Amino acid sequence: MRKHEHPEQTHFLELFFDLAFIFALTRVTRPLIERTDLVGAAQTLVLLLALFWVWTFTAWVTNYFNPERAEIQLLVLASMLGSVLLAVAAPAAFAGRGLLFAGTYAVVHIGRSLAIAYFLRADERRLNPIRVLFWFGVSAVPWIAGALISDSTSRLALWTLALVVDYAGGMLLWPTPRLGPIPTGQWAFAPEHLADRYRQFYVIALGESIFIMGGRYFDNELTIARTMAFVVAFTTTALMWRIYIQRAGRIMGEAIKVSPQPNRLGRSIANTHLLMVTGVVITAVGYRFIIDQPLGHTDPASIGPILGGPALFIVGRARFEWVVFSRVSPSRLVALLVMAALAAPLALGPPLLVAVAAATVLTGIAIADARRARDRPPEKPSPSGS
Repeated sequence: MRKHEHPEQTHFLELFFDLAFIFALTRVTRPLIERTDLVGAAQTLVLLLALFWVWTFTAWVTNYFNPERAEIQLLVLASMLGSVLLAVAAPAAFAGRGLLFAGTYAVVHIGRSLAIAYFLRADERRLNPIRVLFWFGVSAVPWIAGALISDSTSRLALWTLALVVDYAGGMLLWPTPRLGPIPTGQWAFAPEHLADRYRQFYVIALGESIFIMGGRYFDNELTIARTMAFVVAFTTTALMWRIYIQRAGRIMGEAIKVSPQPNRLGRSIANTHLLMVTGVVITAVGYRFIIDQPLGHTDPASIGPILGGPALFIVGRARFEWVVFSRVSPSRLVALLVMAALAAPLALGPPLLVAVAAATVLTGIAIADARRARDRPPEKPSPSGS
């Protein structure tokens, strides 16, 4: 187990593990790029949720356990191998590689739980991984059943059910017959380490958006309009980095420290980052439309990711602000109202115009944040309940 005196900075092993997810996020967007409808969006969301759950569990493992120990390093490397296999299977997960995706996902989670149960066999906390194992064993049934069904709609429904089980287990602290939920306060907790890990995952998502915009710009004929679209896309990504890191992103570790319920706040931060990362990923899908056809026709399939991705990021960032400060800046709410009001008129213009509008709204948020911070002492965290 991790001791209180252990350093909380990210271990080199974890940075190596993150390389798998730089690859994975570029693959998970394929269904939405190839099928820009609600079904494609639902498939992408299922794949993203599965990958995020694998990453999150590994982040919490290295938060609770000492990453210098050889057995923990082997466990992380095994999870990394599974993550690469998930990434390989993701683009065709709803076609011919469903069993590879679902089987790998189940093996990673069940194998990790079994390994930790073995590591803690002489510890009073040995029952905790058994609780987690029970829930992943239950969710493995719809995962594998969905993979064995060729119909993509039925597979989507079963995998959605499996994810509901997985995430519900985490929210409820994995209550198990006769054992109950995991008792809170049993684990050594490293708040700065956990905060650093979620910052790094967010940066991975931003890297995925840069990879997509660069790839689309390279694959097309270079024109003035496409160059403008590329610059707008890059500006949008830079603004999402700036808005994220402004104060709340920097001090979430301190917020966990001062929270009366740090484990609960840690889980809330995880869910909040999932919202923001999903917004970034959807925005990256929109880069395909604005760079491929910057002056073309804007249809619902393109305006959704171009405008909806940044809007979802703003929703996630507003929730993040509430988690850290117990308040939400008015600029977030105003931005969402402006985006909602502009959606219909912007549908009459080209994709580049929609992208410029989204970047302008994000610029307004960044300016409002800068003005709020100017000539004021740094705001201290005040998580709800503290």
